[in-house]
Amino acid sequence: MRILYGVVGEGMGHATRSRVVLRHLLSKGHEVEIVVSGRAHDLLADEFAGVRRIHGLEMIYADNQVKKRKTFLRNLEGLNTGLPENVKAWARLVREFAPEVVVSDFESWSYLYGLNHRVPVVSIDNMQIINRCAHGDVLSGVKGQKKAFRLAKGIVKAKLPGCAHYLVTTFFYPPVRKKRTTLVPPILRDEVLAAREQAHDGGHVVVYQSGESHGALVDVLRGFADTEFRVYGLRRDLTDTVREGNLTWRPFSQQGFVDDLATSRAVVAGGGFSLMGEAVYLGKPMLSVPLVGQFEQILNALWLEKLGYGLYRQEVTREALAELLEGADRFAEALRGHRQDGNVELFAQLDSVLGQLEVGRGKVSES
Repeated sequence: MRILYGVVGEGMGHATRSRVVLRHLLSKGHEVEIVVSGRAHDLLADEFAGVRRIHGLEMIYADNQVKKRKTFLRNLEGLNTGLPENVKAWARLVREFAPEVVVSDFESWSYLYGLNHRVPVVSIDNMQIINRCAHGDVLSGVKGQKKAFRLAKGIVKAKLPGCAHYLVTTFFYPPVRKKRTTLVPPILRDEVLAAREQAHDGGHVVVYQSGESHGALVDVLRGFADTEFRVYGLRRDLTDTVREGNLTWRPFSQQGFVDDLATSRAVVAGGGFSLMGEAVYLGKPMLSVPLVGQFEQILNALWLEKLGYGLYRQEVTREALAELLEGADRFAEALRGHRQDGNVELFAQLDSVLGQLEVGRGKVSES
């Protein structure tokens, strides 16, 4: 089949996950046209030929929260040049490719192409779990999140309505409340799949923060002098490892990070789905501190704690870190109950959905 594949460029998790799916589609003989925005373009263009760059929304972060005003102004400015370019890209796709199906990783322009040209759309992402599943139990005991949940649910619902099918990646399994929805395990990179055989408790803790400013985090880490913390993201200018007491500052390295993750005792990070899914697969307890204003990350962290896989906290405090380390064995025991056979289930479900669309030429229906 001829497949138009759209990848949202906000954050690199969508790109790394989509890369796994794209490899599978190409291995099955499909023709794939890739459109992507933001930094994700360069990552995918390094591997796949003809990746088209389109305009996408950006999020501005500082001090572990979304800066709403700066985000709004940046995106308003980008629309002046981005929108005309996206329209041109649509016109070229009509003439040159004529896709038979659209696959969207939470990406709007490819979805709108499918909607306007009566091409069935398949959604593959983790965000749709907010709208297409019930979360009453996990939200009932948490103050102040019901309003945020309703807002996030409305946004996600409006993002890609009426898809032919929704493949929702997740490590937790709430009740599904909408038709044409299938829950599948997290999409895992080849490096993570290979690391499972070598995974063990090496005693150190991996710390990952994507923003360079993060309050008093470093002071908290230094307070646990007997524990080594391997820190990623806070010093982006590094080219080599730097050791300062119990802190080991790491430059970004995809394989190096996976190796550290697989041999860690625990993880301290945000609430992003990609790393959380990898930590769960490798059996690593996590202290999750979601970005302020990002309900999807909060939901991930709430389910992480509900399942006994780690902790959800609003900031990294000495008390929270002590609770993580003291409970690491208990969390690891709960994680041993998690089951995932790599990406097998996702690929099987995707192949099945595409096969059904190819036979029936699918129709976009109401959500």
